[in-house]
Amino acid sequence: MRLHDRVALITGAAAGIGAGVARRFAREGASLWLCDIDGAACAALADALHHSHGVAVQTSACDVTVQDQVLATVQAAIAHFGRVDILVNNAWGRRPGQRGYAAVQDLQTEDIDWAMDMAPKAALWAMQAVQPGMRAHGWGRIINMCSLNGVNAHPYTGDYNMAKEALRTLTRTAAREWAADGICCNAICPGAATEAYQKFAKANPDNAAALLRLNPMGRMGDPEHDIGSVALFLASDDCRYLTGNTLFVDGGSHINGVPWLPQTKA
Repeated sequence: MRLHDRVALITGAAAGIGAGVARRFAREGASLWLCDIDGAACAALADALHHSHGVAVQTSACDVTVQDQVLATVQAAIAHFGRVDILVNNAWGRRPGQRGYAAVQDLQTEDIDWAMDMAPKAALWAMQAVQPGMRAHGWGRIINMCSLNGVNAHPYTGDYNMAKEALRTLTRTAAREWAADGICCNAICPGAATEAYQKFAKANPDNAAALLRLNPMGRMGDPEHDIGSVALFLASDDCRYLTGNTLFVDGGSHINGVPWLPQTKA
């Protein structure tokens, strides 16, 4: 029960990595505030976690591209639990109506704006909102989900790459500024068998097979047991002397790079 006295807020918690992290944290006794644009799915997960692990779980529907909704979510969590000890910025989603993968010359301004709102700006708003309480308690953990796509500059995902690398830089800057306050800020670049990955693999079976062939462990990670367990470490007291780092939780795919080359649409 490594998180039995901690309160964690997780964005994008209804499915995929966010749900996996929520399950792992619940197993360790954390009180949870889960938010997602799909409020119904979030509530269903919360009910399951409460019945399985007996932990306190609250939820809210939240579009993280809207600052007022992010701030309202954080304030609701603080009002209910008294504080937020752990913040996991995980939410991501493509702009409604967005076209498929695009080369740099075809990137649309509205897609770039959406990506920047979705990743670095949404995370910044949440981080700014939890920082005063973390500072007052002299303890805090911020975990931002980034991506190997940005680190390796994978083609045809320029808007996503830009946003995730901006988030990684924000993570490092906050780590530098807030370290003296006992707030550890770290990033995870995960490789997981999420719903989004399954959709990619179905549309790009040859590329997906190539990715797995070059993964030293030969598989994609499990959101709860592989990604969630590393998030647990970063959220725990064991992470007291680690900040400003990026952990590649991807079975070793980052070592030599991966042949990401999805099909683009005209």
